[in-house]
Amino acid sequence: MFVDEKKLLIRAGKGGDGAVLFRKEKYVPRGGPDGGDGGNGGSVHLKGASNLHALSHLASIDRIEAQPGQMGGHQLRTGKAGEDKTVLVPLGTQVFDGEELLGELLEEGQELRIAKGGSGGWGNWRFRNSVDQVPQRANPGTPGEERTVRLSLQLIADVGLIGLPNAGKSTLLSAISNARPKVANYPFTTLEPQLGVVQLGSGDDATTFVVADLPGLIEGASSGKGLGTAFLKHAERTKTILHCCSLEQDDETLLAAYHTIRAELTSWSPKLGDKPELIVLTKADTVVPDELAARVVGLSKQLPSAPVVISAAARQGLADLLTSVQKLVA
Repeated sequence: MFVDEKKLLIRAGKGGDGAVLFRKEKYVPRGGPDGGDGGNGGSVHLKGASNLHALSHLASIDRIEAQPGQMGGHQLRTGKAGEDKTVLVPLGTQVFDGEELLGELLEEGQELRIAKGGSGGWGNWRFRNSVDQVPQRANPGTPGEERTVRLSLQLIADVGLIGLPNAGKSTLLSAISNARPKVANYPFTTLEPQLGVVQLGSGDDATTFVVADLPGLIEGASSGKGLGTAFLKHAERTKTILHCCSLEQDDETLLAAYHTIRAELTSWSPKLGDKPELIVLTKADTVVPDELAARVVGLSKQLPSAPVVISAAARQGLADLLTSVQKLVA
């Protein structure tokens, strides 16, 4: 199950209470106060982890709590501090408290404290003075911070594959990367984003980039139809977009599909609509060669940029495609 939104109750640990204690030693009749301070409560942190690609490991969790600090002891001993709680999240996770963005985790090992532990209370030894030599009071520990946060994941990928359902995106991803998404000849085969790593070259000259196959969009996606609003956000961090259009359609339908998706991208975010785009005409193996050449010439005149023609199933045109993508990413 792919989870990219999660609400959690976060509760840091309470600080330990200060102690009201006195020295009781033989031959020391007036030992005085020796109650120690309470230990600080544990804090709650989030930590970025590149080996996670969803929030699915938090699906069954409703709250995260850190340990409280312990009470102070004899001989001015400070109580044991509560252990911090650190939760791993995928890179690209944003943390919201209401509408306020507390921060986001974009790098491996990056940490964000989202709830601070309470401070330990003072023991009675801190209250001794010339007037009160045997203070009978100590401070309680302060509560830890408590808040309800919303985690929202935006996948970090160099390239986003978009297009109507059944446009050949999953087949393309499996042909150029190490990903193995579900591939079938019906719409909405992909129900969650898939990531794949593409490697070009070898040794010191090797370059890699990450490609995200985003579930098929439909008209009205930006306003909530289909899978649109659930996954359009994952295209926002990409450097470039591969817009896949299937040659199984006639030219008029293909052009209408292209403009439909373009309108949804711009409606969702003008910034997303302005990202560099490479138009990919997929499933070229379904068109006879003589007809294919004529169609590509005609479509090139009606599309905003020259398309790249491929057949992922037949592994045709992939080298040219990857060379173009590498230049855009760079």
